[in-house]
Amino acid sequence: MKTIIIITSILVLLLIISQIYLAMASTETQAFTVIKKEKDFEIRLYPPATMATVSMKVKNYKEMSSSGFRKLASFIFGGNQEKKNIAMTTPVHLDINDTSSSMSFVMPSIYNVSNLPIPNNSDITFKTTNDEHVAAIQFGGYADDKEIKANALKLKNLLKDNGIAYFGNFRFLGYNAPFQFLGRKNEIIVSVLWE
Repeated sequence: MKTIIIITSILVLLLIISQIYLAMASTETQAFTVIKKEKDFEIRLYPPATMATVSMKVKNYKEMSSSGFRKLASFIFGGNQEKKNIAMTTPVHLDINDTSSSMSFVMPSIYNVSNLPIPNNSDITFKTTNDEHVAAIQFGGYADDKEIKANALKLKNLLKDNGIAYFGNFRFLGYNAPFQFLGRKNEIIVSVLWE
């Protein structure tokens, strides 16, 4: 019995240490500048970034996050013509809508469209985004379609109440690995008209 308690204690301790490490690990995060900070949301300016994207005809978070992630993760973990590993960055971008949804990984800043290795999967495309002003709202825990829709509606109402015009789809940004339980961070963003 004593051995079981010791082993269980060690496993729990290792789990706690791994969760603290994951919460504090330094992963390159897509750059942005906060233009305006309100109580419940902020306006940001994102400079151009290089993205690896996969599009699919799915309409929900679960399908897009599972299938899309597998394809993109395969690419960055050597599923390319150079068999090159590419560092994971944050956030993962999801644009889920009724016609065609997409998932994008932000490529590390050392890469651009011309120096990325060619993916083995032809569903993966590269693009460089334009400067973009967005409104962003943050929420914790594990995301699902219900949480994403609720926070998109909350952001929509906050923008309306503050007289800020927005356009395009509300998009989801995920920052954490699925096995990270502590300190989870999710965001909803939407493009805004900003002078």
